[in-house]
Amino acid sequence: MLKSLSIRNVALIESADLEFSEGLNVLSGETGAGKSVILDCIDFVLGAKADKGMVRYGADECLVRAEFSTSDSTVSALLREMDLEAEDELVVTRKLHSDGKGSLKLNGCPVTAGMLRRITSLLVDVHGQSEHFYLLKESNQLHLLDAIAGEPVSAAKELVGRYLCERKQILSDLKMLGGDEGERSRRLDILRFQIDELERADLKEGEEETLTAAREKFRNAEKIKQGLSEAKEYLLSDGGCADCLRGAAHALRAVSRYSDAYATLADRLENSAAEIEDIGGETESELEALDVDEQEAERVESRLDELKTLKKKYGGTVSSAIEYLCNAKQECELLENSAERYEMLSDRLKKVEDDLYAACVELAEERKKAAEGFCRRVTGELATLNIGSARFQIDFNGFSRDEVGKATAEGLGGVKFMFSANAGEPLKELGKIISGGEMSRFMLAVKAQMANVGGPGTYIFDEIDAGIGGKTARAVGEKFCNISKKTQIIAVSHLARIAAFADSNFLIEKIEEGGRTCTHIHRLEGEKRKGEIARLIGGDAGEISMRHAEELIREAETYKKSL
Repeated sequence: MLKSLSIRNVALIESADLEFSEGLNVLSGETGAGKSVILDCIDFVLGAKADKGMVRYGADECLVRAEFSTSDSTVSALLREMDLEAEDELVVTRKLHSDGKGSLKLNGCPVTAGMLRRITSLLVDVHGQSEHFYLLKESNQLHLLDAIAGEPVSAAKELVGRYLCERKQILSDLKMLGGDEGERSRRLDILRFQIDELERADLKEGEEETLTAAREKFRNAEKIKQGLSEAKEYLLSDGGCADCLRGAAHALRAVSRYSDAYATLADRLENSAAEIEDIGGETESELEALDVDEQEAERVESRLDELKTLKKKYGGTVSSAIEYLCNAKQECELLENSAERYEMLSDRLKKVEDDLYAACVELAEERKKAAEGFCRRVTGELATLNIGSARFQIDFNGFSRDEVGKATAEGLGGVKFMFSANAGEPLKELGKIISGGEMSRFMLAVKAQMANVGGPGTYIFDEIDAGIGGKTARAVGEKFCNISKKTQIIAVSHLARIAAFADSNFLIEKIEEGGRTCTHIHRLEGEKRKGEIARLIGGDAGEISMRHAEELIREAETYKKSL
């Protein structure tokens, strides 16, 4: 439910804080006082498209903050899907700057408008003259009907789901077998060719690296030869590095009797000279061994080209090509012995699809049974809401056995809510003909039938009482009471009858302060509440209106106690 709403610098509202109750909340006030602004603020914080024109004149930004309480597992699952912490308290804060830029946060975490709308659509259902209507989407119509139908439809959907899972597994197994006999034969030919190609290649791990190193050596043989030759000269030629070291050692030996340190240095130099001679010998050996075999060089190039081709065909690396060979052998073995299994799976698939189709038919029948009574009850509710000629019908889209491959967890086919508000007018799709006021009352009639069915925790109705009065107004008030026992209602109303049924009343009024017009919102208690109901009755709070208001409040309280 919506616990509170804080508004700053929106249109004529400089600052307002509303604390809503769990039951029926009614907002009233003179025409033009700003009731629509409150609903605009709710839309804004629910994720509707922002209009910078809503920023109060002279302010840099506007802000709307809404606090919700919810224990709905669907909401929690969606929050986790979005990597947001699932909590029972949700705080949405939305800002809009005068330049059109804004920000959205849910429990302090930035979110997009799309993310916010997905979440808030599970929390609040708004029914207003120009709002998006929950029941205009056929998918929502189907979900509503299934909720009304209850256990019979749930059981039928569960059966459909089981057959869908089994069909999916069979199709997966058939795909592994390669389809029909012709497809399997073609697949076997391809696999055998690939296996033969890879086996003849005799791939080995690490071979490519070894060949690449050999190729580099062949390509740079002259440079390598020159480097080795020069190194050998520096190390072993007359007057080279080894001779210089031995000469230095000889000089130090001549003075070693004067200090042990000189002898130590001479030993080190002789050791170094020996190491240099050894390095020089190895360098000379490498030089003598350097021999470019043109045939070997061509073989290396050819083998690397072969590996390059195989890598391109079988996964990009030698390792992936080796793995592909292993998998191909397994698949080939499976296909070579698959004819019997394929036939068995094909027969099983046909049987499961027959069962799936039958389950979809049963699901549709259960829905039709529920639809008949649901339509009759809603039509009866509409008669008490001043739409006496209303007709409501649910049409079902037909389907055939050939469409079983299109089946989903919702079965096959679909539904459309058909409506006519006036006698003599044909039934048409709900969204194409119903007016805003009729839609509000239609939704009220629907919700009156859904007291025990889960859904959004808050319903918002915008001027549902347009064009009604007397007994119809009382009927609307009573239905509000019934629904609000399970679901919070926030309603904008001009009728004293409905205001009298409220658990919380709010007055919206426009006041001029310091040369500027401001909209103020007050929660009404006691005499002030009675005074507002009296104003709605007769335009003033005179004695007769006040007595009438007392009577309406008394009647409403009596009805509430009877529930």
